[in-house]
Amino acid sequence: MVDETQRLSLFWRIFLLNAAVVTAAFALLMVGPFTVSTPVLLTEAIILSGVLAVMLAANAALLRLGLAPLDRLARTMNTVDLLRPGHRLTVTGRNGIADLIRSFNTMLDRLEAERATSAARALSAQEAERQRIAQELHDEVGQTLTAVLLELKRVADHAPDPVAGEVRQVQETVRNGLDEIRRIARRLRPGVLEELGLASALTSLAGEFSTAGLTVRRTIDADLPDLGKETELVLYRVAQEALTNTARHSGARQVTLSLSHQPPHTRIELRIRDDGRGIAGAPEGAGIRGMRERALLIGADLTLGPAPGHGTEVLLRVPLGEEKPHD
Repeated sequence: MVDETQRLSLFWRIFLLNAAVVTAAFALLMVGPFTVSTPVLLTEAIILSGVLAVMLAANAALLRLGLAPLDRLARTMNTVDLLRPGHRLTVTGRNGIADLIRSFNTMLDRLEAERATSAARALSAQEAERQRIAQELHDEVGQTLTAVLLELKRVADHAPDPVAGEVRQVQETVRNGLDEIRRIARRLRPGVLEELGLASALTSLAGEFSTAGLTVRRTIDADLPDLGKETELVLYRVAQEALTNTARHSGARQVTLSLSHQPPHTRIELRIRDDGRGIAGAPEGAGIRGMRERALLIGADLTLGPAPGHGTEVLLRVPLGEEKPHD
């Protein structure tokens, strides 16, 4: 907020600009060869109108120059996005305007830090809830359906042939449902990521999305450094969300997933590129905003745009700093 001193400073600046214009016009009338008749002659009216026009033009020009930093501040306020941090205004102007810009930049620093902290808590709670649901699906529903399958097998073995055939059909339906529940549980809690690491998890993910209509090709560097659990989870979730969007919305037939260690070994790049219809200026949904929030957690940069030729490319650049501690 702008305090009283800053408001007075801005007030006096505008006042002095107007006073300078009025004083100049008054001095011009006083020392110039101007007289005003009663009634006012046409020529005198034209001269006075010209002086008024010059006063208004000079006042407008001086005000535009003096308040230009406020215009830039207003444009930034309308376009700032906390999911794309780092944009700050250059401090220009004097007195109140410069202080206002500094206050705005400080406010953005605080909002971005608070947004990152709240997003971290929300995503941590989300992962914990996913893990709980996946565990319940596996332990409760999965075991119940397994018991149903065993019971159906026992009934089919003792039932007459016509009934046994129908029971086996029900048994196959239950087995498909059990497989689907296990697939959902794996997506909610990527156990392969915890047990075998990021490379194996991405390989398994690519296999899950490779169907009759969609082929996922993967390229994963063998010399990946130890990234830490949090970074590996972000990379996995971003890849999972990108492949989900591709499968649901793009109409693509080919997808390339690559994870590379970029020279001079200062960052990791995850790239998902498809040959679908592209985003075509569509607004970002909850999935993409979720990817941006995850990227912010590890200081990564996420870009989403058209792929070379056609299709969509998702690129996540993860800087490599000090080794992240493991949980």
